[in-house]
Amino acid sequence: MGFLQMGFGASQVLGIPVGLYLANSWGWHAPFLWVAVIATIVAFLIAAKLQPLTAHLAVQQDKSAFTHLLHTIRKKDYRIGFTATALLSIGGFMMMPFGSAFAINNLKITQHQLPILFMISGLSTLVVMPLIGKLSDKIDKFKIFVMACLWMIVMVVLYTNLGPTPLWLVVVFNVLMMAGVMSRIIPSTALVTAVPVMQDRGAFMSINSSLQQIAGGIAAAVAGMIVVQKNKFSPLEHYNTLGYIIVGITILSMFLVYRVSELVKSKVAAEKVGQKEKPVFSEGAEI
Repeated sequence: MGFLQMGFGASQVLGIPVGLYLANSWGWHAPFLWVAVIATIVAFLIAAKLQPLTAHLAVQQDKSAFTHLLHTIRKKDYRIGFTATALLSIGGFMMMPFGSAFAINNLKITQHQLPILFMISGLSTLVVMPLIGKLSDKIDKFKIFVMACLWMIVMVVLYTNLGPTPLWLVVVFNVLMMAGVMSRIIPSTALVTAVPVMQDRGAFMSINSSLQQIAGGIAAAVAGMIVVQKNKFSPLEHYNTLGYIIVGITILSMFLVYRVSELVKSKVAAEKVGQKEKPVFSEGAEI
């Protein structure tokens, strides 16, 4: 999960300086065309390299995909995982749309320095996220999640209350804040994806991904109602209010991920008991 989420985290941050470079060099159409090219390459690699997963079809009971989707939504344990994912997405996407404007208008970072800031922050995730992934395999995932949340809370409150700041210090704050924000994703994703049984995994992940995108859109819309800018060049106002809201959402997400963690532990314990109760016959024994 650490390596998988490393790619997601890096793309979220590195995409901004890469997009800016392409737009400045070849026009604003270039980033969109580049996305189309990358999507074509990815589609080809998926078709050529990934093997189909069919084991879950043997235990599938619902005849239609829509019915199966409804049955998946109705399961209480799954809804806890869905809610946890939605809250985590809301916390991250509230700040993201205003990151560039806040850096330029409040922290007084120049347009030329902005790609450097995002590039360094994105590269830092390539180092941090695999390390967090390895730690999540050695230490209780929920403990890692809580430590990442507490770290993020401190950094978000400090960062959203900054005024004009030297570039090197802004870089340090961004790296430390991104470490907290992205480090939550690895243990929480590992826990949430362990909730569904095999035959529900596809439906569960489709609903989970959809909720992630919907929650992100809602978060950006709500944040847009809170943050105010008098004109194009004036500082953003109430950006620190977003920080405090994110703190509250993060605390609530810790409670929900705790419930997910307990569900996963119960599931693992039940599976171990089931394996012990299976009869083992020696070779040649009569049944």
